[in-house]
Amino acid sequence: MRDVGFAESALDSSGICHVAIACPDCGSLLSFPPLPRRSTAICLRCRNQIESTSGRSAHAALACTVATLALLPAVDTLPLLRAEMLGQRSESSLITGVAQLWHHGWIVLAALSVVFVIVLPAVRMALLALVLVALRLGLRPPWLGPAFRWAVWLDRWAMLDVFLLAVAVGYYYLTTLEHLDVTIESGGRLLLGAGLLTILSRATLDARAIWRAIGGETGAVPDDRAIGCRTCGLVQATVREGEPCPRCGARLRARKRDAVVITGALVSAALILLFPANLSPMNSSNLLGIYLEYTNFGYVVQLCHLGLWPLGVVTFWTSILSPALMMACLGWCVLAVWRRSRRRLVLRTRLLRTVAEAARWSETGPLTIVFFVPLIDFGHLGAEAAGGGATAFIVMSLLTMAAAATFDPRLMWDATT
Repeated sequence: MRDVGFAESALDSSGICHVAIACPDCGSLLSFPPLPRRSTAICLRCRNQIESTSGRSAHAALACTVATLALLPAVDTLPLLRAEMLGQRSESSLITGVAQLWHHGWIVLAALSVVFVIVLPAVRMALLALVLVALRLGLRPPWLGPAFRWAVWLDRWAMLDVFLLAVAVGYYYLTTLEHLDVTIESGGRLLLGAGLLTILSRATLDARAIWRAIGGETGAVPDDRAIGCRTCGLVQATVREGEPCPRCGARLRARKRDAVVITGALVSAALILLFPANLSPMNSSNLLGIYLEYTNFGYVVQLCHLGLWPLGVVTFWTSILSPALMMACLGWCVLAVWRRSRRRLVLRTRLLRTVAEAARWSETGPLTIVFFVPLIDFGHLGAEAAGGGATAFIVMSLLTMAAAATFDPRLMWDATT
C-alpha cells in the first residue's frame, strides 16, 4: 500500500524557516522528512504532488535513457511502415516524411516535426544521460544543474512518444482500407521500443531526488521572506530575486513577469487557429482516381462509419475536444487572476497541471501526416498530400502548450493573501 503524507508549512513556532522545497503551484514553503519507498508527499494547500518514491529508480531511468538514445538514429532513418497496392510498393521513414513535406512546400509543418520529433528527443535524452551518469560516478560539475533544468524543461516538448501514438493511429486506420496491405518494418518496431522506453524513463525518474543529489536543499534567512525557484524548488531569501538559482541556474522570480498578459495573448492566438485547424483539410487523398479531402470532423465521421469507434473517439478527443477544453481552462484561469477570484482554486490548479501534460498529445493529428505522405505514394495509382489544416493545427497546439508553460499558477493563490 502506498503511504501518502501531506507537506506542511515550513515555519515552526519560533518563526524560523526550515524549508525543504517551495511548491511550484501555490508558492507555499514546505517541509517534510525523507520519504520511504512507495510514499508520496502532497502539498496541504493546493494538493499538488510534491514528491513520490513509488516506482522511482535512478538506475532504471538511466538504463531507459541510454537505451532510447541508442535507438534514436535507427528510428529516424529506418523504414517505419511498408504499403503495397495493386503491385505498387512504398515505404515511410521519419526522415523521408519530413523531406517530402519540405519538398512540397509545407515548410512550417516539416520544420516543427524535425524539431519536436527528431532534435529535441535526442537533446533531452543526451542531457539526461549526462546528468545521471555524472551522479552515478559521484561527479558534481558546475553545468550539472543547468543541464538537468533543460532536460526537465524539454520533457514536454520532446514528442517521440506522441509520434508513436500518431503512427499507431495511422497504422490502425490503414489496415481497414481495401486493396492496401500494410506491414510494420524494422524502424516501426524500434520506434515502439524507443517510445515505450521514453515513457518508462519519465515514469521512473525521481526529479526531487536528482535535485537533492545535485545541490541539496537550503533554508531561508530567518528574518527575511523567502522565494522558491519554480524549476528546482530551492528556497532563497527575497533579496536574491533576479539572480540565478544557485542549483539550477534559472532566474529567481517571486512571480513570472507579465504571465497573465502573455498567456492571454497566446490563448487568443490559439483560439483563432482552432477553426481553420479543424475545418480546413488536414490531408488530401487521390487514390485510384478518387479525390478526397479530410478535415478532423470528417475524419471522425468516416471512422465511425467504418466501425472504428475506438479510433474515432481518440481522434475526436485529441483533435477537437481536448484543444477546446484546454483553451477554455487557460482562459478561465487568466480571468480568475484578473478578478482575484478565490473560488475553486484547487480545481483550477489541477486543471492547469492536466493541460500542461495533455496539450502535447494534441499533436497526434498533424504528426500522423509526417509518415502518411511518403507512405501513400503509389505513382500513377495516386498519393496523399498534406493540407493547410495540418499546419494550422500544429501551430495551434504549440501555442496552447506555450500558454500553459508561461502561466504562473501562484498568481491565482495570491488572491488568498
